[in-house]
Amino acid sequence: MKRLGLVHTVSQLAPTFAELAGELLPGVETTVIADELLLKRTIRDGVVDDMTRDRLRGHVAALADFGADAVLVTCSSVGAVVDEIAPGADVPVLRVDRAMAERAVTLGACVGVLATLPTTLEPTTKLVEAAAGEAGRAVKVVARLCDGAFAALSHGDGARHDAIIAEELDRLAAEVDVVVLAQASMARIAAGRPAGGTPVLSSPRLAMERLALYRTMSTR
Repeated sequence: MKRLGLVHTVSQLAPTFAELAGELLPGVETTVIADELLLKRTIRDGVVDDMTRDRLRGHVAALADFGADAVLVTCSSVGAVVDEIAPGADVPVLRVDRAMAERAVTLGACVGVLATLPTTLEPTTKLVEAAAGEAGRAVKVVARLCDGAFAALSHGDGARHDAIIAEELDRLAAEVDVVVLAQASMARIAAGRPAGGTPVLSSPRLAMERLALYRTMSTR
């Protein structure tokens, strides 16, 4: 892998993935497309519409045409569309939360899914359930929405966003074997948790580790 394409729907996530790429994929050039309209339309409509599907498909095709050897879409709300696009794409196309879901189902029989958006909660829950089925594991999923967190972040109140998530995370962690944070923007909450207790997984590092593994295998 010489070039990785990244599609962001939240521009603020770019530094997080740039840092991980530098650490885990040294020497790999990254090319970024940031299109916040993909997520904004999905939030507004409550579903992923045909225009969003077409725009995302176009972004993936453009990155492949530019020379990307793989594409990572960092938005969980459009994860199901990534799965639709991947089989027909010219390069591997990955959804950011797949590695996280696959790890989660190995850590316990009850998986908590925490999200700040309903449009992310449902696809991530379905992904965890699908990962459990593919792994042949019987897993119960407990889905929980952090009401008000995304609105706080949208208004620039990152501290309030983090506090709402942390409070809900403490409650959910007491009920399940492992918690997955459905959105990449929630990753810093996991990073701030003390060691021990219920495992809390976030998607950015696990997704980039999956790409690093893919890179290693493809060079053999």
